[in-house]
Amino acid sequence: MGVRDRLGHELFARVAGDDGARRRVRIHGADGPRRFGPDDPIQRVHGDASMFVGGIRALLLQSLHPLAMAAVDQHSGFRGDPWGRLQRTSGFLAETTFGTVETSERAVRIVRAIHRRVRGTAPDGRPYAADDPHLLTWVHVAEVDSFLRAHDRYGGSPLSPDERDLYVAQAAEVARALGADDPPSDTAGLADRLHAFRPELASTAAAREAARFLLLTPPVPWALRPGYAALSGAAVGLLPRWARRPLRLPWLPVTETLAFRTAGSAATKTIRWAMQPGPPNAVSGGAGPG
Repeated sequence: MGVRDRLGHELFARVAGDDGARRRVRIHGADGPRRFGPDDPIQRVHGDASMFVGGIRALLLQSLHPLAMAAVDQHSGFRGDPWGRLQRTSGFLAETTFGTVETSERAVRIVRAIHRRVRGTAPDGRPYAADDPHLLTWVHVAEVDSFLRAHDRYGGSPLSPDERDLYVAQAAEVARALGADDPPSDTAGLADRLHAFRPELASTAAAREAARFLLLTPPVPWALRPGYAALSGAAVGLLPRWARRPLRLPWLPVTETLAFRTAGSAATKTIRWAMQPGPPNAVSGGAGPG
């Protein structure tokens, strides 16, 4: 096995799990109508190596909503089983992006059933429910904004302005199926919705701990730590200033321009090289932390 094959196999195993190869065959090889095709922006974005950067950014951004973070902190296995959570998330993105309509609808039903069981009380005393349409919209908006910004900077096939709007509209189809509250359908609406959420966002102990876990003590083998550091630095570099302060993340514009962006570009190009040729890989079978 050559260097490319070894690296590609290691990456794929981390994000897709032991059943990843069989799941990829099921997703890409199944007969039946599909909601999206290979020329659609959603497949180009979700199948690109830039999703590694976008996924980390999405997790950091999502953590700023106290109720969403409480649900993750109290019910998710992101500390005890971080790779399992990644594999489940990447599998859902793969099924809803690349799978048949039947596969996509089954994946949505499973996630909605899980969400109905996730309820609790945040440290500030407020109740939360994972199937709350408002919280689902926040999670969706943070993801789509992160995936799109990462693709804009590190993607292998840039989107035109019209394609960027279409990507947001296509991602909204899945969000509506999950129960999100009127998800945005273009980039202007995405920016407006993200801005509207800002008064609800806050620094919490759980969010700061999640950031430390993701950036300082990730569950990554030592051999992959340099590459992961490049990806996580690139993710932090894509966060707006208002999102960094509550997570205690520094603002270093010169360093980010000269170092983080260069390292992030090199890391995503290496992943793209390692995971090709073959069917779309990044989250399609999948890779994209989320």
